[in-house]
Amino acid sequence: MNSMTERLEALLATGKETALLRYTLGKAALDSEKAATALLHLQRATALDPQYSVAWKLLGRVHLILDDHDAARQAWAQGLACAQINGDSQVVKELSVFLKRLDKPSH
Repeated sequence: MNSMTERLEALLATGKETALLRYTLGKAALDSEKAATALLHLQRATALDPQYSVAWKLLGRVHLILDDHDAARQAWAQGLACAQINGDSQVVKELSVFLKRLDKPSH
């Protein structure tokens, strides 16, 4: 485990849980190829802040890595709705592309 992850987990252990902290831990876990751990952190991030479109985007990616296309679609659809409400045009564009790719039949 790297020192940044250890510091973040220590912060979490003090009870200072936030959606951003959970998102950051999820991203660090994914970067370390620990998709199952990333999934738990990102699910918690979106529970703490259901309007956190970037967390929904990464959660969808983790679901896709774990080969759960339906869950990826649901996460990205939720993230898209949040991004539209929040006016986050970049996330709207990205998630629209991800959803279109997901709906394309594989060859």
